[in-house]
Amino acid sequence: MASKDLRKRAVWQDYSGAHAGAAERSFYDVFQEAFSGTELSIRRNPNEFSKTYVDVELSKSVLSEIYCPDSPITTHGVWPDYAIDNLQLRKTLYVEVKRQDGWVEGKPRSAGRGNAHERSCKFFTPGLLRTLRKHGRLGEDVLPFWTVFQGDITRDPCRVREITLWFDTFTAHFFMWRNQKDPMPLLKHFDAYLKRLLL
Repeated sequence: MASKDLRKRAVWQDYSGAHAGAAERSFYDVFQEAFSGTELSIRRNPNEFSKTYVDVELSKSVLSEIYCPDSPITTHGVWPDYAIDNLQLRKTLYVEVKRQDGWVEGKPRSAGRGNAHERSCKFFTPGLLRTLRKHGRLGEDVLPFWTVFQGDITRDPCRVREITLWFDTFTAHFFMWRNQKDPMPLLKHFDAYLKRLLL
């Protein structure tokens, strides 16, 4: 199949109906199968940022005020959960998948006190945005990452509002995967909003 034909094909159209509704599916398994035979691929725990913090230069005055171990630090970085690559065009979208409890029917409001969703906000920081944009090669006007939420957090009235505000106009870059037995909404979201960034 020619590259132009692959670009036109919806990634979810060939996804086997036998998998939908059978059991919970992992994000990786869903996309590994959906990308089969296309120009896109998925990697677990991309390691291109494993030394991101090692290379941060500090001034002599700061170095004089902090602990400096005898042995140099060789690994100190960031590991997104996944990377979706178009190897032909050398473009990458980084993915965080966050599962978290939440305040839903039958649970106290305190059930939503986890902070996995807050930790995912590190990718909004200026330095990491610049780093991910450089490696991902998606352009300066888009977020170079996609965050997928799972679990009760996806129905928590407080956490859903927080996440919606944080992402603001970048609504394509987060997704509430409320039913892991049904991968179709997840695949359709990717196909409608994010696939184009990689083509």
